[in-house]
Amino acid sequence: MHALRQAGELARGATAYVTLEPCSHHGRTPPCAEALVAAGVSRVVAAMSDPNPQVAGRGLALLAAAGIRTECGLLETEARELNRGFLSRIERGRPFVRLKCAASLDGKTALSDGRSQWITNAAARADVQILRAESCAVLTGIGTVLADDPLLTVRAFPTVRPPERVVLDSRLRLPPSAKLLADPSAPVIILTGETDPAKHAAFARFPHVSLRTVPLLSNGLIDLNAALAALAEQGMGEVLAEAGATLAGALLRADLVDEIVLYQAPKILGTAARGLFELPENPAALAARAHWHTVSADILDGDIKWVLRRTEAV
Repeated sequence: MHALRQAGELARGATAYVTLEPCSHHGRTPPCAEALVAAGVSRVVAAMSDPNPQVAGRGLALLAAAGIRTECGLLETEARELNRGFLSRIERGRPFVRLKCAASLDGKTALSDGRSQWITNAAARADVQILRAESCAVLTGIGTVLADDPLLTVRAFPTVRPPERVVLDSRLRLPPSAKLLADPSAPVIILTGETDPAKHAAFARFPHVSLRTVPLLSNGLIDLNAALAALAEQGMGEVLAEAGATLAGALLRADLVDEIVLYQAPKILGTAARGLFELPENPAALAARAHWHTVSADILDGDIKWVLRRTEAV
């Protein structure tokens, strides 16, 4: 839509290249297919069809009915990567989950007493700001909030739409003094299993904060599948999880992590230090666990940034 407005009359008779089949339904914006017809383009090349049941071929059909030539499938693999968040939300009912971790050379995230600032260097921490800016939401657990009191905002540069901050808090233990409650620069969503209206009402004085009740598992912890589904329902396609070992391990155990971004510093914290993930040792389940492959490895002023993706079974 923005490109068509910029092109103006130059769009008439032109070929439009799009990364996804133009939508044909009214959502937050008018149908893109109708805008292309109105602009007078003569040909539309879409990288891939739209799996959204509200579209699913209707956009291309609308264009064809208007006499516009259409093609579909150019660079589809690349388009699926570009649209990964949208596709995850539509096809799986949950966002694409990227788990960000920081660790020492021996795979530790904090000393045995919990101290962890700062394991990685300034370049690695600046790179995390980019990950946050690229995400719809930054997800963390109540344990991290109570221990570190993070803001979870993008601080390195201005953003048009800052990522929402999501806290998983099964029993609504988030203290009123938490920094993210005092900072209204980005919305805060608290996903909780607590149903007491009085406890919910305590957050009414924070206009940028909303609460949503989600199911709890038998162990009293939040159902992560339900939590991610709730975020997808709010239109979130990509979520960056910045969590401690407990939530990170729970996401992995639930098979809900699509990508791991690991920042590794050339430091050694020792055997007693805390590990990356809380995962029970189960040799029998080793073969069944998800396997990962390295997508990239980059050096950031001496620290290493690993990007890993799930290796799908063949």
